[in-house]
Amino acid sequence: MKESKLYLYGASGHGKVIAEIADLLKITIGGFIDANPLIKELLEYPVSTKLPTGDSVLFISIGNNCIRKKLTEELKSQRFITLIHPKSTLSHRATIGDGTVVMAGVTVNPDTNIGKHAILNTNCSVDHDCKIGDFVHVSPNAALAGGVSVGEGTHIGIGACVIQGIRIGKWCTIGAGAVIIRDVPDGATVVGNPGRIIKVDNNISEH
Repeated sequence: MKESKLYLYGASGHGKVIAEIADLLKITIGGFIDANPLIKELLEYPVSTKLPTGDSVLFISIGNNCIRKKLTEELKSQRFITLIHPKSTLSHRATIGDGTVVMAGVTVNPDTNIGKHAILNTNCSVDHDCKIGDFVHVSPNAALAGGVSVGEGTHIGIGACVIQGIRIGKWCTIGAGAVIIRDVPDGATVVGNPGRIIKVDNNISEH
């Protein structure tokens, strides 16, 4: 049977990292797709503005959570692949949704559920019994203790820490280095140690 080629939607710095994970996994990359017609090549792979024809799988290699969600809605007929770096540590009792990437140095412990099209970025830690929603981005070196819940589309900033049992709502922004010791409502932006809410977006339904 002929192998399906992988196409990466988003020719960016994030796309470079995704491509190298696919390379390590020995997945054949057909190229990148990007809306910018001026980008012709990335990491020696061709870049096109058009979706591939024939047998292929996609990965959305864009870091912006809102854009990833929008694209998955536009590309419902496409097949998406999950990419797990060989130097990550993933419990066999954890579950990972389609279109999600687990990068180098990541640890995911037992009975954790990771949604679709999420990003577990370099060296982040997600402990036991966590629930990570679709389109979430957990940035490098962020640490989530056991039983943490993170809602759809939330961005956990680089180096942030979340204590056990915390519930973080949908489409929140947790600032770099923030220490989260209380539950966070939908749409909130939280910064500092201890984390404090500085803004709440009441229009999260528009994401």
